[in-house]
Amino acid sequence: MGSGQMVAVFGAYGHTGRFVVAELRERGFVPVLSGRNAEALRALASESGFEARPASVDDPGSLDRALAGVSAVVNTAGPFATTAGPVIEAALRAGIPYVDVAAEIEANADTFAHYSERARAAGATIVPAMAFFGGLGDLLATAAMGDWTAADEAHVAYGLSSWHPTGGTRAAGAVSRQRRDGRRVRYANGRLEYRVDDAPTLKWRFPEPLGLREVIGEFTMADVVTIPSHLSIPDVSTHMAIEAARDLSAPDTPAPAAVDERGRSDQTFLVDVVVRAGGSERRAVASGQDIYAITAPLVGEAVDRILTGRTRAVGVVSAGQIFDAADFLRALSPHLSLDLRR
Repeated sequence: MGSGQMVAVFGAYGHTGRFVVAELRERGFVPVLSGRNAEALRALASESGFEARPASVDDPGSLDRALAGVSAVVNTAGPFATTAGPVIEAALRAGIPYVDVAAEIEANADTFAHYSERARAAGATIVPAMAFFGGLGDLLATAAMGDWTAADEAHVAYGLSSWHPTGGTRAAGAVSRQRRDGRRVRYANGRLEYRVDDAPTLKWRFPEPLGLREVIGEFTMADVVTIPSHLSIPDVSTHMAIEAARDLSAPDTPAPAAVDERGRSDQTFLVDVVVRAGGSERRAVASGQDIYAITAPLVGEAVDRILTGRTRAVGVVSAGQIFDAADFLRALSPHLSLDLRR
């Protein structure tokens, strides 16, 4: 466990940031609260008893002060197109691991493109998208692959009961849409493709109890960056339950509301990952409650494994590449129901 090591959380007062702070505390780490909103940080510090260190992505000195003496930094503050680069730079200056929860496809692609060589040369650890989108799907795909060295295609189908987006989710989505000029994106033939046509509507047969459901096909999420970053799969598609997609697109859908003592919403999810090679198919499935809340144990387990040396790679690495995927997923059993069907 954490043994009192300090871990900075940038964006600690945000919806996901608060889950991450609580998870790190439960694991024996000492969260150091950071972010751009000094007033929100002071309020959280008063509530939690942890140290607050305000910092701005426009002020490298403030970031250096925020990371002084910590063992790792977790970036939970989007849009990551704005925050990832400056916080990564600060982590590299401090010589500490960096983990983020970015769901923005372009921001994650930028992290791999801009920092891979530098981080590898420095022996640094940078893990983008260590979250529900990007991290969990990658872990499931890697576990499903098993001893396969390549596959023809991978599908990640998201069976969300609903999707009440946070303000951060909406802001990140707006940045992504702007960067794409309103186009949609998919990963095919070994690369990201930007298209102006509508995404297809498909039927996807989820494991029970969901069964056959209508989904938006090629509802592309961060898995199209993380999975092919280390797995030889030329076509990666992600699909979203149509009800959740409608919630996300509706401007009047409210933010998530807590229904239990841990602050989780009543949203449930089932992530169904299928990899295919030739005529063979392998599958991995995970289910649980609240896509924002589940990001916290994903982050906490990642930080714990990085700081205790239970890793397989350095540089800019996705969850499935740096960790033993099946073992990592089994460690989340208090939070996830898991079925690896190889």
